[in-house]
Amino acid sequence: MAQEHTALTVALEQLKIAAEKLKLNKGLHEILKHPKRAILVSVTIKMDDHSIGVFDGCRVQHWDVLGPFKGGLRYHPNVTLEEVTALAMWMTWKCAVVGLPYGGAKGGITCDTKKMSIGEQERLTRRYVSLIVDYLGPHRDVPAPDVYTNEQTMAWIMDTYSQLKGYSIPESVTGKPVEIGGSEGRFCATSQGVALCVREATEKIGLKLKSTSVAVQGYGNVGYNAASILHSMGCKIVAVSDSRGGVYCAEGLNPYKVRVHKNKIGTVQGYEGSIDITNPELLTSKCDILIPAAMENQITETNADKIKARIVAEGANGPTTPEADKILREKDVFLIPDILANSGGVTVSYFEWVQNLTREHWTLDEVNRRLEAKITKAFADVNKLSMKEESDMRTAALMLGVGRVAHAIKTLGLWP
Repeated sequence: MAQEHTALTVALEQLKIAAEKLKLNKGLHEILKHPKRAILVSVTIKMDDHSIGVFDGCRVQHWDVLGPFKGGLRYHPNVTLEEVTALAMWMTWKCAVVGLPYGGAKGGITCDTKKMSIGEQERLTRRYVSLIVDYLGPHRDVPAPDVYTNEQTMAWIMDTYSQLKGYSIPESVTGKPVEIGGSEGRFCATSQGVALCVREATEKIGLKLKSTSVAVQGYGNVGYNAASILHSMGCKIVAVSDSRGGVYCAEGLNPYKVRVHKNKIGTVQGYEGSIDITNPELLTSKCDILIPAAMENQITETNADKIKARIVAEGANGPTTPEADKILREKDVFLIPDILANSGGVTVSYFEWVQNLTREHWTLDEVNRRLEAKITKAFADVNKLSMKEESDMRTAALMLGVGRVAHAIKTLGLWP
């Protein structure tokens, strides 16, 4: 019987593994298990039908010893404090792995945006910001987009924060439209990072990138753009899926045409020239590279042994359970962990923040050049530690991220 996992149990198990490998003392391990701060709010707004909507909101700030808190804001019916706490913890390790001067945070509101108007979403966002404004700021906590939030949501956050402070503060949030201080390349940054990691991994295991087949679970921003970028790099996209199911075509799919089809009917299923498959079938489909870019706990002990891919690149946060990790390692699958694979988004968010602080605007070429340098260095650092420790890439990435944060806490000491 498969073991039940929440995002938080997975995050804590991963931390335990890293702490044991690093031989962290019990006190430091205990500190890192708990966020520095968790804020719970009741977000009350007037709905379009003049009724009152009350939504549960939260913001979890994990640890900020390396710099201000940084992390996304998600709107989803299943948002819980536990899930947000796990995501904040992963953000802490992710920023440390890539060498960004940030600590991890995450926010969430339990709501279904598919049933809300744009006006209701705007009022929800502005009300939420007003409730936690004292804990936000360019040098305190900088939000970014996540599940079912986007650059429009970030624009509302920036405007609300700026109105409350009395002057324009673009550096208060990242993932904004370019016209109001957003960075070139931010929209595709997470996917660009995934593709760069895949490229580096194929070189490590002796695969030719242009002859590889790719399956992508999740066809939102990360999944679609990862498929498109890898397609442009010469890969053959053989399977893609969304929340309603997927499609498979051994001869290859055109990601752009699949997106047009999805926009027309609301799902990738039924795409001409392909066969419909389920999300579980996509994960075990015949491919060289598998990119889980949907939700947590997708690859488990029940399906890990059926994975046919040689490389798994985690576009989503926490898609693989600890039991599945062991099975994939025994199968000699090269797994690129989430805190490395999908770190492109927070990296370009950092670039956006720097540009805003200095009131500069970099070209797309400069952003992509800097992103490639950051991602390839982080990949090399993790791979080097992996070989030194004779461990898998996830353990090495966790050791690197957790180790850097623990060292900073130890160096700074605890304020009385």
